[in-house]
Amino acid sequence: MDLQEQYLRELKMLFWENSLNPDEYQLERLANFAILVTQKNSKVNLISRRDIPKIIENHVFISALVSEYIPPKATRFLDIGTGGGFPGIPLAITRPMLKGVLVDSTSKKIDAVKEFISKLKLNNIVAENFRVESNEFIQKYSNSFDVVISRATVPLIILFRYALPLIKEKGFIISMKGGDISDEFKTAELKYKANLKKSTVFELAYKPNNVRNEKAKKLILMELVK
Repeated sequence: MDLQEQYLRELKMLFWENSLNPDEYQLERLANFAILVTQKNSKVNLISRRDIPKIIENHVFISALVSEYIPPKATRFLDIGTGGGFPGIPLAITRPMLKGVLVDSTSKKIDAVKEFISKLKLNNIVAENFRVESNEFIQKYSNSFDVVISRATVPLIILFRYALPLIKEKGFIISMKGGDISDEFKTAELKYKANLKKSTVFELAYKPNNVRNEKAKKLILMELVK
């Protein structure tokens, strides 16, 4: 079995087990993306080398799962600290009507992500090599996004500070975290109480390997107002 076939089989099993139904073209694109990351990872450290055998479950599928939590009226997202394109590229594949910006401060990673976007022919996302807190990035993208997404890159209190200039008058933060986040959330809530309208913590349980969320994966959805 070649890698494309193996990745496709894994993806179909995970999506089917969890009652999700991307089309065949989306599944093929997700499998192609996993192959591109695997190949590039020998030159640029995009994900942990120990994670390569589990790239579909731990990176591609879990990133695609974020699409289930995107508010229905959202049209534009920002992926902060995208690394190798997670969750931004799987999100762009599974939600093709969403437009997005994937940002990372490491130029080698962004060069890889730009290459992936080109090879996968994704015209709904762009990759930017910036620090999100820089004046240049804020001037370019202030008040632009419905959703700011981050995959465990920074503490929530920092994520709030990054997101506020970049979201529209009302917007959302989605943060994917592991372990106990209660103290981290309380600190952010205390500082940004005036901006935080609503928050929900979802347990990212999924079949067959994380039915009771033994991996302690969480998704925090926060609604903000300026």
